Amino acid sequence: MKSRNKETTKYVGTYIANQKGFGFVEIEGMEEDLFIPEGNTHGAFHMDTVEVHITKEKTSDKRAEGKIDAIIMRGITDVVGTFDKAKSYGFVIPDNQKLESDIFVAKEDSMGAVTGHKVVCHITDYGDRRRKPEGKITEIIGHENDPGVDIISIVKGFDLPSEFPEKVLNQANRVAKDLIENDFYMRRDLRDMLMVTIDGEDSKDLDDAVSLSYEDGIYHLGVHIADVSNYVQESSALDKEALNRGTSVYLVDRVIPMLPHALSNGICSLNMGEDRLALSCLMDIDEKGQVVNHEIIETVINVNERMNYSDVNRILTDNDKQLRERYAQCVPMFELMEKLSHIIRKNREKRGSIDFDIPESKIILNKHGVPVKIAPYERGVSQKIIEDFMLMANETVAEHFYYLESPFVYRTHGTPAADKILKLGTFINNFGYSIKVRGAEGEVHPKEIQKLLAKIEGTPEEALISRLTLRSMQRAEYNTACLGHFGLACNFYCHFTSPIRRYPDLQIHRIIKEHIHGRMNEKKIEHFNSILPMVAKESSAKERRADEAEREVEKLKKAQYMLDHIGEQYDGVISGITVWGIYVELPNTVEGMIHVSKLMGDYYYYKEDTYEMIGQKTGIVYKLGQKVKIVVDYVDMSVKTIDFSFVEPTVHTK
Repeated sequence: MKSRNKETTKYVGTYIANQKGFGFVEIEGMEEDLFIPEGNTHGAFHMDTVEVHITKEKTSDKRAEGKIDAIIMRGITDVVGTFDKAKSYGFVIPDNQKLESDIFVAKEDSMGAVTGHKVVCHITDYGDRRRKPEGKITEIIGHENDPGVDIISIVKGFDLPSEFPEKVLNQANRVAKDLIENDFYMRRDLRDMLMVTIDGEDSKDLDDAVSLSYEDGIYHLGVHIADVSNYVQESSALDKEALNRGTSVYLVDRVIPMLPHALSNGICSLNMGEDRLALSCLMDIDEKGQVVNHEIIETVINVNERMNYSDVNRILTDNDKQLRERYAQCVPMFELMEKLSHIIRKNREKRGSIDFDIPESKIILNKHGVPVKIAPYERGVSQKIIEDFMLMANETVAEHFYYLESPFVYRTHGTPAADKILKLGTFINNFGYSIKVRGAEGEVHPKEIQKLLAKIEGTPEEALISRLTLRSMQRAEYNTACLGHFGLACNFYCHFTSPIRRYPDLQIHRIIKEHIHGRMNEKKIEHFNSILPMVAKESSAKERRADEAEREVEKLKKAQYMLDHIGEQYDGVISGITVWGIYVELPNTVEGMIHVSKLMGDYYYYKEDTYEMIGQKTGIVYKLGQKVKIVVDYVDMSVKTIDFSFVEPTVHTK
């Protein structure tokens, strides 16, 4: 957003602080953030809304610089941190490293907190260059060494609403009553259709079931989604709370649900052997993987088996005799699912859909919340089946409502920025790879990215180039305009399949039902057009918040795990190189840093265009993707970082 006066153009944006004193301003509609040097921040705090003007224009190798002129609105009013007590006062050391200064707390405002307490501090004065910010303690979470306090502190720090208001709980309990025959009126009865849920072993919010049969060259695929909108009415207390949360948040040791358990684990969850209301997307798919016919209808279903990924993988991949006998009625359907999944995936690959198969972390905690094992979480055949079927349903629903010209919420993913693609192209040339771009603007087709990932599969540089390619992509978001999905190489995409844990899916279900019942008149169209931009924006923001909180908890538990492994040696791969040092990732997905000061015996400099650290005298070169041997030096729990050093200099010269 910008405003003009006689002297200069002023912009309004959000300040993103860096712990080193400088920062960036995100301005809506501007392709790249504005860099704010340390002396130009005007005392802005992280997430403040600020007015800024440009002091240096963008060049080919540097982003534009700016200066903050005014703080319009404070973004953070409450801070989570560790209390440090002195005689007559104390300080709160913020957990958020983007908040540079400690916060002064007078004795009478400390609530009796002692050194080591994790607290919530309300900022009463933001201070200036000469004075620290001031605040008062509003909550003592617990001592930093108490079990569970570490994760609760992160939950509080991201302002994740962990408790439901009483009014919301009461409403959930009122609507979550057992079904009666009247609830099935005007719904198609699919209770005799063989169907299953396939989820993680610990999942309790089961919002999707699948069914499949085959006849005369056509696969009849059913994706049956919990009809949450039947229980959560628009503008109700339940609905407002769900919008406020935006999404369920999945942390290492807990789930913070979007909806109360009476709904998410109860009447909305597609529990085995229980009648449930659903919205079903019934698709007829030919042997080329094309949807030749479809219906989106209200149904009543009854799931035959509650399957988990591990058991289905053992049935299909390991041919487990005992499990095949136990689930004999479902095994033919599972085998059919594997076949259709393969067809769908191959068809998606043909059009250029990108599959970043980067393993997530699986962190196992003991009963005290201490991590005892960390390993990559691998996708098996059953995970791919569910992924393929959900993608197919999401595409089908999105295309259906696009051609109806209905108000809608799409899931969009933009084309990568040209400068990032050109930089990626320069880097992969060092490995003998290339990607085709169109014209000087550097536009790339997703098929080019897919080809690159296929070429590097199984090579030593696969993980490295995959990560760099992923970092070149834009972030997916929710949008009222159907702008396509670059990563999936499709023109139509939405989120339809998880209304228990994602608000946009719930909103889409309401729109679908208005069409099913013939109620989408001009008044309804005007209503949805007025609220959906806000829904899309809020949902995107809450999704980002959840992602950041989940990453922060992972960082915490990985650092905590490595506390018991200081002094141990590991093989690793260089996963990142910056001017500050070299990042190394271990096979268990833990990442640590070797600071440039530990690269002894030479002066090392960072070559940005090739992501290399080079010794000026020795010619030793550290490259992304290079295998190295490290020792764990130190873990700093206050910032959740792990320090490594090389066991011995890695001789790799130009």
